[in-house]
Amino acid sequence: MDRYRELKQKIQQKTAKIGVVGLGYVGLPLTMEVVKSGYTVVGIDLDFDKIEKLKAGISYIQDVADQVVQECNATNRFLPTRDYRVIEELDALLICVPTPLNENQDPDTSYITAVVQQIKRYMKQGLLISLESTTYPGTTEELIQREIEKLGYQVGTDFFLCYSPERVDPGNRSFTTYNTPKIIGGTTEKCLELGSLLYGNLVQTVIPVSSPKVAEMAKLLENTFRSVNIAFVNEMALLCDKMGIDIWEVIKSAATKPFGFMPFYPGPGIGGHCIPLDPMYLSWKAKGFRFRSQFIEIAQSINVSMPDYVLNTTARVLNIYAKSINNSKILLLGMAYKPDIDDLRESPGLELYELFKRSGAVVDYYDPYAQSFVNKQGHVVRSISYDVEKMKRYDCMVLITNHRCFNYRELAELGVAIVDTRNAFDGIKCPNIYKIGSPIPTPEVKESQLA
Repeated sequence: MDRYRELKQKIQQKTAKIGVVGLGYVGLPLTMEVVKSGYTVVGIDLDFDKIEKLKAGISYIQDVADQVVQECNATNRFLPTRDYRVIEELDALLICVPTPLNENQDPDTSYITAVVQQIKRYMKQGLLISLESTTYPGTTEELIQREIEKLGYQVGTDFFLCYSPERVDPGNRSFTTYNTPKIIGGTTEKCLELGSLLYGNLVQTVIPVSSPKVAEMAKLLENTFRSVNIAFVNEMALLCDKMGIDIWEVIKSAATKPFGFMPFYPGPGIGGHCIPLDPMYLSWKAKGFRFRSQFIEIAQSINVSMPDYVLNTTARVLNIYAKSINNSKILLLGMAYKPDIDDLRESPGLELYELFKRSGAVVDYYDPYAQSFVNKQGHVVRSISYDVEKMKRYDCMVLITNHRCFNYRELAELGVAIVDTRNAFDGIKCPNIYKIGSPIPTPEVKESQLA
């Protein structure tokens, strides 16, 4: 029996042993689905604390409950490890490692390269490899296929290779790893067939495409679409501010059109692993074809400028009360990049914290989900506890993350000036609430001050 038929039979009979590299926001939920589908799974991660927590039945990902980890442990089909040698025993390997940007905003694929080096070291014939990490079109062939073929293995015969982009949305209660459609592209027809067969046992819907490049490009298109539209509405917020118009009312009224309009909303900046990074991966790759993507560059420029706009807006609000940012006590409400999660990756709140500190403010934050973070100086910054009496002593509060658990009316009625970057206080009529993208009154100058 050839390797293709042998692996196909193992996948169908669920005797295939599956490995998942990278047990973070993408890898851990995926691993749990693989175990629940009936396969034996090895989870590989170099973080000692993660491995020990998983062995103890403790989850460190909000979307994965402790009970789910414990149930998977109870099957005796889940083995978390830091040892890459287990690749020798695997039939399939799913790669879910980070793909950040470096200091020059260029793709950092070093995590993928490091995994490939381990695969080459412990490679066995017949292995199915699927890359899930977000990256530029061509990565699967350039960084994985070429490297393994240097060992003398032939893709589609001796090993099988696919790209299937992750589509994880942390905190989404409607769409999970299981019911979010899964795009997959294979380097050969047999690769695509085996990859689709495996994922078809893990998720509800599989969407096969003609090549890994198409799958890689689809992922980047999804998030570049969002980045460009967010940038557009952020720019409209800046314009409405200048024109004395409330952007939130504008969006609400425009959204009543039942066709041809999709509402996007302004904010303090973009966060998460995808929207801030994916467009830059595409822009970087485009330059290799002597193509400049102006939409991407303009959108990125607008989105990364939003923390500065929030800082400026806060200064204007404090000015109404005859105060400056320097020496003012500022409380940031929320630090996670989106509501109801603890994920701080690329959160604009982190940048705003640094901006306020550099402007001389005394800065604290409150977030019931994200309890701490490490600032740019390497110091741990911890959330304050919820204490309305202490919150009254701040000069200004800046709403970064619109967590549903916040008591917005109680916060509004403290009487402290609030800069709302998410329209979270919508419907609460208090004179101390100021929204980005809407008119902010000019301080009145009393005649006695001019004497």
